Amino acid sequence: MNLQQLGRGAIFLAGAVVGGLALAFVAVFLRPELLPARTTLPAPAATEQPVQSIQPPQPAPATGSATTPGSSPHGFAGAVKRAAPSVVNIYTARVVTERVQPSAIEQLFGDLYPRYRQRVQNALGSGVIVDAAGHVVTNNHVIAQASRINVQLADGRVTAATIVGRDPDTDLALLAIKLPQLPVMPLGRSDRVQVGDDVLAIGNPLGLQQTVTHGIVSATGRSQLGVATFENFIQTDAAINEGNSGGALINADGELVGINTAVIAKNMDATGVEGIGFAIPVNLVRGVMAELLKQGRVIRGWIGIVPEDVPEPQAKQLGLAQGGVVVINLFVNSPALSAGIRPGDIVLEVAGRAVSSAQDTLARLADHRPGSTVTLRVLRGTRPINVDCRIGEKPVSAGQR
Repeated sequence: MNLQQLGRGAIFLAGAVVGGLALAFVAVFLRPELLPARTTLPAPAATEQPVQSIQPPQPAPATGSATTPGSSPHGFAGAVKRAAPSVVNIYTARVVTERVQPSAIEQLFGDLYPRYRQRVQNALGSGVIVDAAGHVVTNNHVIAQASRINVQLADGRVTAATIVGRDPDTDLALLAIKLPQLPVMPLGRSDRVQVGDDVLAIGNPLGLQQTVTHGIVSATGRSQLGVATFENFIQTDAAINEGNSGGALINADGELVGINTAVIAKNMDATGVEGIGFAIPVNLVRGVMAELLKQGRVIRGWIGIVPEDVPEPQAKQLGLAQGGVVVINLFVNSPALSAGIRPGDIVLEVAGRAVSSAQDTLARLADHRPGSTVTLRVLRGTRPINVDCRIGEKPVSAGQR
């Protein structure tokens, strides 16, 4: 075999190998199951250490992001489910007497004897079931002068309600209903409420049953609003509208922390309408409710003065370091009148403690039990004097709203 023949054989062999490989590639591409199964490697010996898989580091849980029992990362559905069934709608009817304006023809005959007519005025509000016995807390102004009160539960049941007691000084009232298997609102602690806490308002605004709005606590201890005699409100930016009065303000755990009572709204402007709502703290509600259950009213100390804050310019002229409260009037046969208090006296202290406002003065006097004696330091003209005054019980007609 010469060299020429040997070269031809090599070329033929190379071509056959290349062709075979190409054919095998096509066959495997079209029929991958023709490949042999993978061989399982034997387990490592007892003396060998298995290779550990490397996992990416996991982020540590945030300490302040733990969900509360009534809330979830996606909202407050748990809190609403726990609290909403015990929030009721209150529908009232009261008879209103109004004077009938004479017609133009009647006016031609001169003065006529006045005529009056009566009509039924309907109103709505909200309330909270606070015990299994069927007691419902609401605002006094919701049921004031009502001749008929109906309560509708979240489950659709409707029943008549009776008044257990009212306390106009805190704008609270206690009703009673008789139904079986009542949902009861869990009561929280308003002294633990802090500015910035999440809160939900549940009520019957504009007749829209079981409406829930969300906000935060904007402030605590708000007063000087002119809503009630004794004010210590929780302020919130949760939307509160007509019909929300008497409804629940709950925390993220679904516990009652306040009774919604008032809202302040600004007029429409470039920024829209901004609402500021207020709720009566549940700790105050507890105390009032206990008094109403016990005796149908709240017994507070009273001496019969009508106080008013001294304007700041006048306080400076009088040299008052902390302002003062002027007595603008007194009730007839009141303890203050008997003790010698006069209109124009400026109250500086009650029981040795300086007063800061007219509302503060009334609150200090209310803390004393009827029958006890309290010393008032008053400024009469330019001369400060002490007056010992016996504490009485506030009559129902005095300052009744």
